Amino acid sequence: MSKRWPELRKLWADHGYSGADLAVWLRDEYGIDLEIVEKPADQVGFAVQPRRWVVERSIAWINRSRRLSKDYEQRAESTETWCYLSSIQLLLKRLCPRFDRETPYARKAA
Repeated sequence: MSKRWPELRKLWADHGYSGADLAVWLRDEYGIDLEIVEKPADQVGFAVQPRRWVVERSIAWINRSRRLSKDYEQRAESTETWCYLSSIQLLLKRLCPRFDRETPYARKAA
């Protein structure tokens, strides 16, 4: 089990991460299982892959933040912080949609 991420037990990834070395390293170093999500052999065309859509959807939501639409930051810590802020803003909008309409900036535009 990882001391840094104790609640993280499993990672899902696409076939680009299918090397055995990565799976072994994650298990040995952090106690995290890696599961590769692959499309079914009989699939033709586009289809949503299990668990993969969660990551892709989350990245799409975060990229809606103007600051994260391009890679402006020079440090990874700065980008990580902006991802947290974007996620917090998204959650606040969902928890209290009225708040978004009642901010001083929204009132000026109305």
